[in-house]
Amino acid sequence: MAEYNTIRTGAGVRSAQIDQGLRAHMNKVYGTMSVGMLITALASWAIAGLAVTSDPNVTGIMIRQGEYLSSLGQAIYMSPLKYVIMFAPLAILFFGMGPVMRKASAAGAQLAFFVFAVLIGLSLSSIFLIYTPYSIVQTFLVTAVAFAGLSLYGYTTKRDLSGMQTFLVMGVIGLVIAMVVNIFLQSPAMMFAISIIGVLLFAGLTAFDTQSIKNEYIAHAHMGDQEWLDKSATFGALSLYLDFLNMFQFLLFFMGQQD
Repeated sequence: MAEYNTIRTGAGVRSAQIDQGLRAHMNKVYGTMSVGMLITALASWAIAGLAVTSDPNVTGIMIRQGEYLSSLGQAIYMSPLKYVIMFAPLAILFFGMGPVMRKASAAGAQLAFFVFAVLIGLSLSSIFLIYTPYSIVQTFLVTAVAFAGLSLYGYTTKRDLSGMQTFLVMGVIGLVIAMVVNIFLQSPAMMFAISIIGVLLFAGLTAFDTQSIKNEYIAHAHMGDQEWLDKSATFGALSLYLDFLNMFQFLLFFMGQQD
């Protein structure tokens, strides 16, 4: 009986340690994700500022009253370079980020994530030239509230969300193909449908990814590999960062007010 109580006590202590470690792990995931979002926002805002000038003689391309595209703005928004800026983050994400982060140290993986966040900031900078600052902030806050609720659901639900994976991944692939096609078609109706589907897909991915991060930690916590756990936190932060960012962009299509 004493031996049984000792085993039960030991198991209880181990469970408490895992719960405490999980909370610390999730805090690190959300913290890293938040830093990435801050980097993206600052990079996007700074680049948009450099893309605008009050001198009409530089390019003569007026954005709004009293503001014109600078030489940099013309290069990154009006020249073929805009397609490189548009697709480079996607190419890096699919063909470069994974291998680099897996081979790098935990600190190196985190650095790669932050560099990627800067590139995303460059590709998103045009929203400051299209939408009003108020509508951007408003959409960001709505996205933050929705993301928090969905992520909390994914963390606390007892329902297994793993069955959603195939549907969500195939949906995202189809969404990317539709977006590329619509770059050339420029169909407002198609963009409207893409935005609705995009919000729903990334809402589902937010809950799914949160549960996956939690389950992955619990499955590996007993191994005590701190380097792996630190890298896992960065991978988790990247997943949730992309979920938040995409949900924000699709919501901006509905909520954004253009100048």
